[in-house]
Amino acid sequence: MLQHFKHKIIALSIVIACINSGCKSTAEHSQKGKSVILKEKNFKHYVDYFNTMEDENLKFAIPNDSAWAWMEKNIPLFECPQQNFEEIYYFRWWSVRKHIKNTPQGFAITEFLVDRSYADKYNMISCALGHHINEFRWVHDPKYIEQDVKLLYRGNDGKPMNKLYKFSSWTADALYNRYLVNKDEKFLLDLYPDMVTDYAVWEKDRQRKDGLFWQHDVKDGMEESLSGGRKVQNARPTINSYMYGNAVAISKMAELKGDKDVEAKFKAKADVLQQLVETKLWNKKSEFFETFTEKDTLAQVREAIGFIPWYFNLPEQNKGFEKAWEQIKDEKGFSAPFGLTTAERRSPRFRTHGTGTCEWDGAIWPFASSQTLTALANVLNNYNQNFVGKTDYFKQMDLYVQSQYYRGKPYLGEYLDETTGYWLMGDRERSRYYNHSTFNDLVITGLVGLRPRADEKIEVNPLIPQEKWDWFCLDNVLYHGNIITILWDKTGEKYHKGKGFRIFKNGKEIAVSERLEKLVSE
Repeated sequence: MLQHFKHKIIALSIVIACINSGCKSTAEHSQKGKSVILKEKNFKHYVDYFNTMEDENLKFAIPNDSAWAWMEKNIPLFECPQQNFEEIYYFRWWSVRKHIKNTPQGFAITEFLVDRSYADKYNMISCALGHHINEFRWVHDPKYIEQDVKLLYRGNDGKPMNKLYKFSSWTADALYNRYLVNKDEKFLLDLYPDMVTDYAVWEKDRQRKDGLFWQHDVKDGMEESLSGGRKVQNARPTINSYMYGNAVAISKMAELKGDKDVEAKFKAKADVLQQLVETKLWNKKSEFFETFTEKDTLAQVREAIGFIPWYFNLPEQNKGFEKAWEQIKDEKGFSAPFGLTTAERRSPRFRTHGTGTCEWDGAIWPFASSQTLTALANVLNNYNQNFVGKTDYFKQMDLYVQSQYYRGKPYLGEYLDETTGYWLMGDRERSRYYNHSTFNDLVITGLVGLRPRADEKIEVNPLIPQEKWDWFCLDNVLYHGNIITILWDKTGEKYHKGKGFRIFKNGKEIAVSERLEKLVSE
C-alpha cells in the first residue's frame, strides 16, 4: 500500500510539473526521477569496486568520490541475471562521467582524458559527438550534453570551434533522436539554424559533382582502412549515410518549426543521397555497401562501414540490401571470437597494417561495434527480412560485453585483437576510458528495446531471445517527462508483479504480455 501511494505521488508531481512547464522540456524534472522497482543502493557496490581499480591520476568535474552521487541522480537502473552485462552497464556510466569537464563556458564532454594535439579548446573533439548525444540523452540532467553541444557550435565568440569540421558527424540526426527521448522542442529548434549551416559547410567542402560526399578515412576517425587512406578522397558509406541522416533530421526540425520550404528542400536532399548510396555504393557482386573510390570504382572489399546506412534506416526495403547482414555470421566475414571486425576476415589485407597507429584494417573498435549494433537493431525493428534475428543481436552484445575487460577488470579502450580480446593500446594512458562509442544506449534501445518515437505511445521491442534470461528490469528511465520501468519476470517470483513482460509509466502498469515480445502502449 505504501509503495502504491509513493507511485501516485510520483505521478502527481510529474503531472503538476508538466502543467507548470507545458512539458516542453524535461530539464525542469531532471532531478525528479525515482525508480519504481529497483533500489539504487543495490548497485553502489559496482562503483565502490570501480573506484579501487585505479589511482585516478586525472580528475575533472565529477571525480570518483562523487561518481555514485552523480549516477544515483542521473541514470536509469538496470538489473539482469548475467552479471557481466550488469557490471559493464554501470562501468560505462562510471567511465563516461569521467569525461565531463568544467570550462569557463560550461560543461564539455571529452573523447580522451589526456590532452590531444588535434583537439579544440578544452580538449574537445567533434568526432564522437553523435555517440555522446545518443548516450547522454538518457542522463536525467540535460545540462551536460546541452552545454557541450552549444560549446562546440557557439563557443568561439558565438561561432563554431575552429576544429569542429575536422571530423565527419551525424549531429543533427543525434539531436533529433535526443528530442524523441525528452521532447525538448525549444532546445532542438534553438540548434536548428546551426544544423542548417552545418549541412551547408559540408556541401561546400566535401560534396562531389555527382552529389556524393567524400572524406579522408582519418577524418571519419577510421584511419588506415583497407579501402582508402589518410589523404584519399573517397566517397565512403560513412559520410554519405551521416549526411542522409542529417538531412532527414533537419527536415523534421523544419517541420516542427513550420518552415515548409526548408522541410521540402532537405527531404529532397535526403532522397537524392538515398538513391546515390543505393546505386553507386552498393556492390551487386559482393552484396554489400562499399567505398566508392576517387577513380569512380568500388573498393572491392567489405568493411564494417557498409552497415552504417542502416544506422539511419537509409536502405529501402524489398531491394535485397538486407542480405549484407549475413556477413556478421560468417567467420570469413566479420564474425570473430571477440566481436565484429572492422573489415572482412577473408581479405588478403586483413590486419596487415601493423599495430599502434589506429588501424581500421580489421581489428575490433567499440566505435564501430556500437554503430553496427545500432544499425542491426534498426534492421530487426524496421525491416522485414530473414537474414538476421534476435539471437544474432544478443550474441554480438554478449561479445561486446566480454570484450570490455582487460586483465580481469572492466576496461574501455580504442581497439582490440579480434581473436585474443587483447586491447592493442591498453597500456597507453591515452587509451583508457576512450569515450568514442555507446553501450548503455544499446542496452536501452536495443537489448531491452525502448524505441523512442515522436508520439505519446510507448514502444518496447526487446532483442533478448525468449529463453536467454528469466528476468531483467530497466528502471528510472526519464522518457517524455515520465518515469518508465520495463521488466521481464518468467515466473513472477523475482519482482512479484506477476508473470510476464511488463511496462510501467510512473509506477502504473500500461502494457503486459506473457511472452518477451514487442509491446506498444496505446
